[in-house]
Amino acid sequence: MSSNQQKSEGQIMKELIQYISEALVDRPEEVKVNVVEGENSIILELKVAADDVGKVIGKGGQTAKALRKILSAAATKLRKKALLQIVE
Repeated sequence: MSSNQQKSEGQIMKELIQYISEALVDRPEEVKVNVVEGENSIILELKVAADDVGKVIGKGGQTAKALRKILSAAATKLRKKALLQIVE
């Protein structure tokens, strides 16, 4: 069994969002991702330092939209729906 099969689907998506978010912000140690898994859905709550919120949202929400697209693609592969909430 590979390491990906041992991890929950939510854990895989959490690591993906955490990795990307840490690369975007000035204070990566403050990136926190909380996962709420349902039967057919996964909610990821992303919390970053107050001064980094704009970096994960991006101009006109473009960065947040891109993060959600990546998450959606990963969720589709797992036959789930995923929602990313950026918590301030």
